[in-house]
Amino acid sequence: MGQSVWKPLILVFVLIIVFNFVYGYFARQTAEGGVSISYSRFKDELAADNIKKISLKGNSISGEFRNKVPLTDSASGKPVVRDITQFTTIKPAIEDPSLMADLQSKKVDVTAVTTEVSPLLSGLLYLLPWILIIGVWWLAMRGMRGQSPGAMMGGFAKSGAQMYTPGEKSRVTFDDVAGMENAKLELREIVDYLRDPKKFQQIGGKVPKGVLLVGPPGTGKTLLARAVAGEAGVTFLSITASQFIEMFVGVGAGRVRDLFATAKKSAPSIIFIDEIDAVGRSRGAGLGGGHDEREQTLNQLLSEMDGFDPHDEVIVMAATNRPDVLDAALLRPGRFDRHVVIDRPDWRDREKILQVHTRKIPMDKDVSLAVIARGTPGMTGADLENLVNEAAILAARENSSTVTMEHLERAKDKVLMGGERKMYITDQEKRITAYHEAGHTLVAKLLPGTDPVHKVTIIPRGQALGVTQQLPEDDRYHYSKTYLVNRLSVALGGRVAERLVFGDLSTGAQNDLKMVNDLAEKMVCQWGMSDKIGAMTFRRGEEHPFLGRKLAEEKTFSEQMAWLIDQEIAVVIKEAEAKAEEIITGNRDKLDILVEALIEEETLDGKRINGLLGLAERQ
Repeated sequence: MGQSVWKPLILVFVLIIVFNFVYGYFARQTAEGGVSISYSRFKDELAADNIKKISLKGNSISGEFRNKVPLTDSASGKPVVRDITQFTTIKPAIEDPSLMADLQSKKVDVTAVTTEVSPLLSGLLYLLPWILIIGVWWLAMRGMRGQSPGAMMGGFAKSGAQMYTPGEKSRVTFDDVAGMENAKLELREIVDYLRDPKKFQQIGGKVPKGVLLVGPPGTGKTLLARAVAGEAGVTFLSITASQFIEMFVGVGAGRVRDLFATAKKSAPSIIFIDEIDAVGRSRGAGLGGGHDEREQTLNQLLSEMDGFDPHDEVIVMAATNRPDVLDAALLRPGRFDRHVVIDRPDWRDREKILQVHTRKIPMDKDVSLAVIARGTPGMTGADLENLVNEAAILAARENSSTVTMEHLERAKDKVLMGGERKMYITDQEKRITAYHEAGHTLVAKLLPGTDPVHKVTIIPRGQALGVTQQLPEDDRYHYSKTYLVNRLSVALGGRVAERLVFGDLSTGAQNDLKMVNDLAEKMVCQWGMSDKIGAMTFRRGEEHPFLGRKLAEEKTFSEQMAWLIDQEIAVVIKEAEAKAEEIITGNRDKLDILVEALIEEETLDGKRINGLLGLAERQ
């Protein structure tokens, strides 16, 4: 809350204190104070003719003794040093009919005081609450005058966006963003416009009002947006879309208004909304119908981005990894005119990203970031930052002054395969795990067209008792049917090896089977790799944008087609399993060699595996 809200609250407390003081003053009236005594003590003193005068006010009796009376302790009954002349007491609930007769016989001066409230006090008690309410309201409205809508309700409807001003020393520029050259090129137009808007306005050009950054999590969408603001030297307001939503209806729309009002005051500026799919999902498809809080917030956002009130010097940037669920009105030209796709970096960009993250870390002279970059396919910028941090932690734990190649390799294994777990495993379970991982490895090495085996271990890592790690030689963007079927065979190689050697199956292939079924389902239903079904696609297994994964599937095929899909998925899996079984059966001696080496050494790298199998280096 601002100072304008605290002032009325402080005034309320002051008025309440003054009211209590005035009320107490009038309530006492002319009553005289005195020491409280019991009614029986009062009667005793009256019988001893020691009461000079009294004042009656309701059930209260106050008066004065003729002679000083010693004060006694109510608990012990012993006299106290001090004497009293004035007293107060309370009449009992049972009426005392002889009181007035005793007072007259002792010639006591009796005064009666009315209990009715004076007209002045009564009027003050009636008017004071209204004066307080009107006064606080007037002061609050006076304090809110000229402020943004978000200042209402003590700042409850304020957007809560983080503001970064151009003068900050820690501003981010394009030099801090490694890779993403295509995305930078598209965003440089935004930077040029914010630096010199007149250059575009003179020729009649208009800059895109909104830019949507689309890409997987961790690819640097937020960092790229901050780099645009840093390059342009303008105010940057960052907010997460979920911050708009509250349990109270209308708060989200109020926060959107406050966000744009703040941005217009600081224009030229950039508004960045992260995870915009939290409020930007298609309207009318949610469980709340068409009048829920999320849709009201979206309507206000649509109005602010392209409504009657122009905001040419306010650029809206947003990031999401789910562009498929966004409302069509949000994606149209005039709102998010430009969509910038940020993919996972290739090995060249990964090397640049590693160079950025290792700038402040002492690296050993033998470290080759290119080797690490090639060995981390599919990793995003956030993953690589985590890898470098893990390597630095390992080096610090070992009291090393620099981060070596070994630290980076161990950190990479930890990120890709999970951390090592210390647990007791029996010899039999260890042997089962060794045959399982050796089955994966043997099929991957002897089946043409598969990714090279980087490392295999029977040391428990993450949730697995053993891991076989394959790393592609380069980034892949297309996957052939042959490659996918070989991948299924490699995944089923562990299960096949267990069955051939022990004549039994274990639960160790659970994750393998899940991956196999999901991949085979996509091959048949989405990629048209089934001979019987052909070039047809089905929305089977797709994630529903509102109800969750596979909870509300829209069935667009018959029961007969569903049966055929199941049959084709089973055929694809069985063919892959038969191929793995053929390779393992024909190379049983090599399987045993791998198992014995794994039991003895626990971890084998690619070179060691090639040496055991007598294969060339590139296989």
